[in-house]
Amino acid sequence: MIHGTHNAEEDLRNNDVWIYINDEFFRRADAKISVFDSGYLVGDGVWEGVRLHHGKLVFIDDHLKRLWSAAKATGIKLPFSKAALILNIQETISKNEMHDGVHIRIMITRGIKKTPSQDPRLTISGPNLVIIAEYKKASSSSKGRGVRLFTSTIRRGRPDYLDPKLNCHSKLHEVQALIQAIEAGADEALMLDVNGFVSTCNATNFFIVKDGEVWTSTGAYCMNGITRQKVIEICHQNNIACHQKNFSLYDAYSADEAFVTGTFGGLTPVVSIDGKPIENNGIGLVRTKLDQLYDQLIADESKP
Repeated sequence: MIHGTHNAEEDLRNNDVWIYINDEFFRRADAKISVFDSGYLVGDGVWEGVRLHHGKLVFIDDHLKRLWSAAKATGIKLPFSKAALILNIQETISKNEMHDGVHIRIMITRGIKKTPSQDPRLTISGPNLVIIAEYKKASSSSKGRGVRLFTSTIRRGRPDYLDPKLNCHSKLHEVQALIQAIEAGADEALMLDVNGFVSTCNATNFFIVKDGEVWTSTGAYCMNGITRQKVIEICHQNNIACHQKNFSLYDAYSADEAFVTGTFGGLTPVVSIDGKPIENNGIGLVRTKLDQLYDQLIADESKP
């Protein structure tokens, strides 16, 4: 069985969900997009992942701010407002009669190309919008087991050639990093920055705990994670020392605890890095406290 931070509990209701594509709905088996789509041809698109919890879109303002920033940075002109997109999302979850335990993937590509090419001037349509809502709860057994990381030889790049903060469809370097980790017998990949400091994982952000202090990377070479930022804010609000700083694999190997963060899985413990066990203070006391505070934050966000 696949094990990792994106391992979800099986839900047969997903076999026949309605998928939103450009103002139309299609059953899962019939949801298709052109082979001339920019996202398929050259990975030219941006995306977001949002959780639906007790009928509320959790941290939706943060997610849409990040999505609009990504579209603006890549020159994709969105023909709709944030309010209109929220209505599209709500229409999708209503069509599927969804209320809780749902993960929503929003994907926007530059549009249909006249011919296979990188050139955006050959785009002959407006942006394509796809919304996929699935019943998707993180596997409690996977979270309980924690994840094993392997340090990939593929680095998180500098922002002058592909800024890691950009949530774009071009993810091949991260896929390659994950393949290295899987082939090494681990669950996910830990990635260093161009200076050799610990940056992120292939799909989540990385934290360690040393002597009661929470450490994460500077943010210069890491994904613009909303859960990452919420954890940092929780630390500051609850007098838990939290540092965004450069640190090495030496620091990670000798950490008292380690965990990763992401919209889907929340906070997931790391049990080993490159085969070296992370003791997690027995049960990961700091991470457990942060996990509880994060769950409370989501509960507060979801109140009527």
